[in-house]
Amino acid sequence: MTAARRLDRLYCDRALLADGWASGVLLGFDAQGLITGLEAGLDAPPVGVERAAGPVIPGMPNLHSHAFQRAMAGLTERAGPAEDSFWTWREVMYGFVGRIDPDSLQAVAAMAYAEMLERGYTSVAEFHYLHHDADGRPYADLAETSKRILAAADATGIGLTHLPVLYAQGGFGGQPAGEGQRRFLNDSDRLLAIVEACRAAPGGHRTGLALHSLRAVSPDAMAAALDGLSALDPTAPVHIHVAEQTAEVDACLAWSGRRPVQWLLDRGWLGPSWCLVHATHVTPDEVAGIAASGAVAGLCPTTEADLGDGLFPARDFLTQGGRFGIGSDSQVIIDAAEELRLLEFGQRLAARRRNLLAPAAGASTGAALYRAAVAGGAQALGLPGPAGGLDTGQRADLIVLNPDDPRLYGRTDDMLLDSYVFAGARDAVRDVVAGGRLVVRDGRHVDADAIRDGWRRAVDRLNAA
Repeated sequence: MTAARRLDRLYCDRALLADGWASGVLLGFDAQGLITGLEAGLDAPPVGVERAAGPVIPGMPNLHSHAFQRAMAGLTERAGPAEDSFWTWREVMYGFVGRIDPDSLQAVAAMAYAEMLERGYTSVAEFHYLHHDADGRPYADLAETSKRILAAADATGIGLTHLPVLYAQGGFGGQPAGEGQRRFLNDSDRLLAIVEACRAAPGGHRTGLALHSLRAVSPDAMAAALDGLSALDPTAPVHIHVAEQTAEVDACLAWSGRRPVQWLLDRGWLGPSWCLVHATHVTPDEVAGIAASGAVAGLCPTTEADLGDGLFPARDFLTQGGRFGIGSDSQVIIDAAEELRLLEFGQRLAARRRNLLAPAAGASTGAALYRAAVAGGAQALGLPGPAGGLDTGQRADLIVLNPDDPRLYGRTDDMLLDSYVFAGARDAVRDVVAGGRLVVRDGRHVDADAIRDGWRRAVDRLNAA
């Protein structure tokens, strides 16, 4: 566990609460890292209580991460002999993944998680499908690589919802897996054994399950995994990649006669514990179905832009009461504010209009996006109290913004959030508390030196492999 200092109370001159901005806020934290006390309207901090150095907002949940891909960032930007797409990027990823050993995985994940904390994320859903050795053989401990992810989370202090991924075939209709996929493969029983091992591990991490995609899991395997998870925890999060690429939609139609999201809706599985990652290529009926189900749309705008995926119809979804959160996915960019900025900017470019995701005339776009993404992200991670502001019963995850950053100076309340999201403030995050522990001080993770040393050793090994 990181040596970050545990706090029991924090005084905030200004803080974003579940019911809006408030002054003179005293937050109390228990030993489990939850907010158990909240008073507002105080004139000054009680004697001996630490005072936040700037405005305080809830930390952002990161609802979709492949931590190992942090070591790939920047290595896929050369044009290939054919037209580049998600599918050509995937082949490069397969080649890279064959070089990662458990020690490298842990060090790379720790680096990614430390950067997340420095850039405004306080918890993460790890969509983890790198299960076996380079030849596809299970490790002696089936959960070896999952336990390395748990260790990386412990080392950094980030809140973790671990999602071992079921990946069982190479394509729709039971196509055989390719060589590049052999490290990912499990049947439902073996995957559930990994889930159980993670649930039993120390650290208090949340555990759910992910279905990689409709193309990678048969209907029978999905049903078996979902039944097994429900027996362990009927409220556990379930995530799935879906409708990210038009080729995937076309292949699903050829296989089943239904589009991917419609296929899931027809099964009656979707509900508030589900997160549909990307859901880029959806019809108006599918948009309405996702919103009505209460499932969260997991949007990863920087990765979706990097891979040329397309744009999710966010405005239509939100006007129907849809819930969303954001994720750093392939780690090409790790920055909570930038994901929100690109989400809105993508909609603007497509519609050639501005402030498309604000809920009403005169509303703050930045504040609306931030609060919605906090609430949707918390729901997707299975965190308590998924409100868009700080409240009792929640995990003690919060960001202290830097009032001295030139882009934030003189800004207050919703205008502050507009500037944080849209003005590109480079030094916006000053301090971060995750689970009641002070993990970032003055913009830098408290264990940054050790984490970066481990990262450099891991990159050296990967380069030599």
